[in-house]
Amino acid sequence: MAVFVALGAFLMTLVGGWTAQRVTDRRHLVLGLAGGLMLGVVGLDLLPEALEAAGDEVFGVPAALLLFVAGFLLAHLVERLLAARQAAHGAEEYNGRTPQVGLTAAAAMVGHSAMDGVAIGAAFQIGEGMGIAVALAVIAHDFADGFNTYTLTSLYGNARRRALAMLFADAAAPVVGAASTLLFTIPEGPLGCYLGFFGGALLYLAAAEILPEAHHAHPARSTLLCTIAGAAFIWLVVGVAE
Repeated sequence: MAVFVALGAFLMTLVGGWTAQRVTDRRHLVLGLAGGLMLGVVGLDLLPEALEAAGDEVFGVPAALLLFVAGFLLAHLVERLLAARQAAHGAEEYNGRTPQVGLTAAAAMVGHSAMDGVAIGAAFQIGEGMGIAVALAVIAHDFADGFNTYTLTSLYGNARRRALAMLFADAAAPVVGAASTLLFTIPEGPLGCYLGFFGGALLYLAAAEILPEAHHAHPARSTLLCTIAGAAFIWLVVGVAE
């Protein structure tokens, strides 16, 4: 049942990626919306779940928040190191951005989607009602996952085939994650720590890369409205899921 329900997440992820690639003539609006979706996913979905799951504190600070900061800093460090490595070898960047960063970010999205599938499977182990509720929440926000995966990969200069490959990997990940729960389960604490870490990395990409790029060439009011709409959409999804 969990694997069957996860197929809905597969389809919704592909719809999100298809939407991202069909509106290339409004790239600044796509990036503005993607930034808002990412901000909403981190602040309204990932971080609250991480704080609830990983309740332990380290020197008075929740472990999930420490890993959130660590994820943000690591994303910044990885981007700088890759850029320096590209420059040292004389390789060209795409508008000042290295394609490997986009692939790394998309791979993190795939990992997150796999954990979504695990969450669906674990919820069905508790009960069918719980499983359906979690599945609806995952399916609803997988549109944003697919949208962001394709956008992140292509933004950094990767070829369309690579962006599509990462999109399909992201779409398949929830199904694989749900199927894995037939073999094992992940303890709640480590799962919360992972969500905090991933949230920090995702926030860095949204705040330091996606949104500045969206407003660089087209500092229009419509771009800002798309960002707000993206965050509001995630708020609506979280509210409906609750």
